[in-house]
Amino acid sequence: MMSVTELTKLHGSPEPYAYLDEVSKREVRRAILKALALPGHQIPFSSREMPIARGWGSGALQVTLSVVGPDDIVKVIDQGDDASLNAQAMRSLIATTAECEQTTRTVEATIVQSRHRIPEIPLRSDQLLVLQVPQPDPLRRLAGNAATAAALHAEGDHTLAWLERYEDEVRRGGGATGAGHPVMVNGAVLMGPSPIPPYDIPRLDDLPHPVLFGAGRLARVMALPPHSHVRPLSFDDRPFLIPDAGVACAGCNSMTSHRIESTVRPGTWWCSDTDYCFSNTRPKS
Repeated sequence: MMSVTELTKLHGSPEPYAYLDEVSKREVRRAILKALALPGHQIPFSSREMPIARGWGSGALQVTLSVVGPDDIVKVIDQGDDASLNAQAMRSLIATTAECEQTTRTVEATIVQSRHRIPEIPLRSDQLLVLQVPQPDPLRRLAGNAATAAALHAEGDHTLAWLERYEDEVRRGGGATGAGHPVMVNGAVLMGPSPIPPYDIPRLDDLPHPVLFGAGRLARVMALPPHSHVRPLSFDDRPFLIPDAGVACAGCNSMTSHRIESTVRPGTWWCSDTDYCFSNTRPKS
């Protein structure tokens, strides 16, 4: 994975990679650098057309293609699964166009692109996590339009988001937001992370590696530099709760991972991160 300063450099390839030429990639890298300097803020960029529908990871794909190099090893997961059609197709596209290696092992990857999950195995400081974000602004839906939401962000006015949290507590007992719960970055910036499950929200705090967020449909890039302070939006007397399946994974017996109910075998629960589950069950060398 390239360092932050190397993000501004060109790969120097004689031909452009796939759907992004060198000028386009350099523009995305500039947005990423600005996002790293302003943690949690939404940085606009010129979102290009990708070979996938917007909302299915086009923003994250543009970010990955802009920072990946031939020395990288790329892993792509779709809600924790390496074998889904979306994950396999994007992994193949990235590896082919960047002429780099690909893997399904978290520990081997230098860049992990993910749709709706943070890998269960903690990433190292020399790894990069890229997340897809369909809706990067928690206030845009509440404010009604982008201009009003931008003004509220500029004024640091998060009243509408707090009001939504209050209504969730009063009317539904909390937890109504489910995936993509809004967070506060460094105690000041309201950010809408990728629609990761509640289990992953607290895991964004104090990570040793950078996290890049790409929203292709709304043409926004966000970033968390290493060791950013991230907290879920919640009241002091109503802490953010993480739902638990209450049963062990049927594959590896884990009681600490994020588990989802199987659609093939209803009533059984499995780790959503397939690599983590396989790592716990594969023979130790």
